[in-house]
Amino acid sequence: MTDSSGSPPSRRSRRRPEPTPTQRALGLLVRREHSRRELTRKLTQRGVAAEAAEAAVERLREAGWQDDARFAESLVRSRAAAGYGPRHLRAELAQHGLSREAIHAALEAFDGDWQALACDLVRRRFGALVPHDHTARRRAADLLIRRGFDAEHVRAATRFDPEDVD
Repeated sequence: MTDSSGSPPSRRSRRRPEPTPTQRALGLLVRREHSRRELTRKLTQRGVAAEAAEAAVERLREAGWQDDARFAESLVRSRAAAGYGPRHLRAELAQHGLSREAIHAALEAFDGDWQALACDLVRRRFGALVPHDHTARRRAADLLIRRGFDAEHVRAATRFDPEDVD
């Protein structure tokens, strides 16, 4: 088979049909979980009309491909493993458009120990200095607070007594 110039058609001249909004959404979901809001936003950024993006995400939700609860649980597991605490996760999940009930359920479903995670993060970052060095304790506490851990977890991880506050 040749084209009008007598040469065979190049691979570049054969174009694939434009993927549907549902195909685009599915392509994003096979890489990783996405929240409903995030998936809709990504589709509209890629030129899909807002109504078509909403409809595609709804079709995938009905088929079980997109699930905000599954997304939330996955995000909690991955962020906790990276050293983030429950306060940080609550805020991040809210930014993804999840309801308070969904956020609460995802945090309750987490089977890890927040206090143990805080202690592990302090040990990895500061070693054995924390119990003996006031400056290291303060820096460790600041890190844990920035990472979204509660005061009780910070105290336990840094062996910080409330009476030590200046």
